Amino acid sequence: MTFQEQLIYYRKKQGLSQEQLGNQIGVSRQTVSKWELGLTTPEMDKLIQMSRLFDVSIDELVGNQRGSEATGREKKQDVVEVHFYKWHYEYKSKTTIFGIPLVHIHLGHGFYKARGIIAVGTIAKGILSAGVVSMGILSLGALSFGLLSVGAFALGLLLAVGAISIGTVAIGGLALGILAIGGCALGVYSIGGAAIALRIAAGGYANAAIAIGDQTNGQTVFDIHQNIPADAIKNAILEKFPRTWKLILDLFRAVV
Repeated sequence: MTFQEQLIYYRKKQGLSQEQLGNQIGVSRQTVSKWELGLTTPEMDKLIQMSRLFDVSIDELVGNQRGSEATGREKKQDVVEVHFYKWHYEYKSKTTIFGIPLVHIHLGHGFYKARGIIAVGTIAKGILSAGVVSMGILSLGALSFGLLSVGAFALGLLLAVGAISIGTVAIGGLALGILAIGGCALGVYSIGGAAIALRIAAGGYANAAIAIGDQTNGQTVFDIHQNIPADAIKNAILEKFPRTWKLILDLFRAVV
């Protein structure tokens, strides 16, 4: 058996987690994880500490057993360790741009960081990034931060799309932005089930200087159940906010 397989066997036999083992011999959980994945090997003083902790010789710990004793132990271990309790994959391209890999993929059971022009990992940083936590110009993830962000929680400088989204343009269940569109939308301009805006709001409930909706609250209000000429909304907006962009005008005219 290899050292990493022996280590997993004896650690579990002692009922220790990676963190608990690390605490007892003075290393981090990540170091123990790397030993068990075969990425690094411990120094002699750590081997001595573990052999004492597990009450086995260093030869047994590193898998140097021979004869019937080793064969019997290995058969028992095969029953316990027939599966891999962890998996890990990493790819880093040799091509780099300003010292940063073109592609870095770092995945596995646990937290793995990826940094590249294209980055995929538990925590990913790149121009194009995807991960549980992702940061980049185009970012996809449960938690995403970037110029354009998509995720459960998305923070985008230009566009954010997610269950909770914050950005210049925000789209989501809860959206906060200059232009916010969502179930609950808060912004300078808002459209949603409940829309609250500084200037113009449209939705089931709308609250703004100019409010368009089923239930409205504002200085100028439009009831969507009435036959409202599209130009009436346009004229009201331009009268109150004469520098409003044509895109915003067209968007709110389309609501009625």
